Amino acid sequence: MPAAVSRRRSDGASLPSPSFDLHPVTLSNGLRVVLAPDRSAPVVGIAVLYDVGIRSEPEGRTGFAHLFEHLMFQGSANLEKLEHFRYVQSSGGMFNGSTHFDYTNYFEALPSNALERGLFLEADRMLSPRITEENLANQIAVVKEEIRVNVLNRPYGGFPWLELPPVLFDTFPNAHNGYGGFVDLESATVDDATDFFHRYYAPANAVLAVAGDVDVDETVALIEKHFGGIPKRRRPVRPNFGEPPLASERRAVTTDAHAPIPAVAIGYRVPDPVAQLDDHLAGVLLSEILTEGDASRLQRRLVYRDRLVTDVSAYLGEFGDPFDERDPTAFTITAHYPNPESLGRILAVVDEELARVAADGLEPGELDRVRTRTVSVLFRDLDAVLSRALEFAKFELIFGRAELISELPDRLTAVTGADVQAAAAALRPEGRAVVELIAGGAR
Repeated sequence: MPAAVSRRRSDGASLPSPSFDLHPVTLSNGLRVVLAPDRSAPVVGIAVLYDVGIRSEPEGRTGFAHLFEHLMFQGSANLEKLEHFRYVQSSGGMFNGSTHFDYTNYFEALPSNALERGLFLEADRMLSPRITEENLANQIAVVKEEIRVNVLNRPYGGFPWLELPPVLFDTFPNAHNGYGGFVDLESATVDDATDFFHRYYAPANAVLAVAGDVDVDETVALIEKHFGGIPKRRRPVRPNFGEPPLASERRAVTTDAHAPIPAVAIGYRVPDPVAQLDDHLAGVLLSEILTEGDASRLQRRLVYRDRLVTDVSAYLGEFGDPFDERDPTAFTITAHYPNPESLGRILAVVDEELARVAADGLEPGELDRVRTRTVSVLFRDLDAVLSRALEFAKFELIFGRAELISELPDRLTAVTGADVQAAAAALRPEGRAVVELIAGGAR
């Protein structure tokens, strides 16, 4: 486990801060490496993050980043299809991958005596995945079935991460369907996939993190052995995807044939998480103040007092992780409500509570309560070595500094009540997008 030191909150109580033994290395081909040894258990976590995600998809190829993630499991330079699966599982490990707006990750948790096996597996597909007509056709079918199961045939499938961005944002990279449309998926070619690989899956466009029961020098030697020979390729230049704030409110309506009750998603554009991290952290604490726990503002008003909604949540980042995206990202409030006529009242309460925070400030102890919880969640997410590897790789990729994780408690401690007030004041009705979900599955 990481060591911890204590920071002082405004009420004088101590706030623990994780401290990690991090070792950054960069190979000659540009691959960035972060090692985080922890000899407390014979387990290792291996994570490889590529700086390519949903925002990198070209027009006419919606869902392509996710489709390519699937292709990366279909065999590689020295491995037949399914061999990656068998090698990990026969070692007693687990593995997976996922696609995000700004990156795609691949990862394994293994017994520490299988470290070299895991490194070889990731290096082999970084060197050359098996991109064939057969594999492409097979994975297009798999992704289409995933969309049917996860989006088309389940209540609230893809809500709001598929429905809100097209209303909140204007440009294709930020607003399009990241799961993909069937026409776009079916028109993908082997040439498309090959070009995508050579453009984005270069060592210099990736971060490798290894956490757990490792010796640093031995692990560096193994990484050089397996990754060092992968040819160097130019790192692609990432465009600026930022968009200006909305000048007026936008609204849209979607119908869900399977949803039992209506829902709403309210989205706001917020400051750049990387360039304006302290402002972003104020927004993180505001989201906790609004909806986390029975004492939160919107839980008290909307759920318990006014009984307008069955649940309400507020979060930053399309997938609920406030450190998952670069600019632009969104502050989102979602709620489900039984009475279809209640939407206007729900929006009015949200506006009232934001205005109260902005004008009157916070209640005694409110900021310290949510700040303590936020840090405790950070600790929890860093407990398992695989989660630790994924977080280190993500912070290195998104923020350029894996060690920022250890600094977050101090940065959160520095956020004042006035900072949270300013974050609330910025969430104005004229700067929001509202997506109303009409339920068609009521019985």
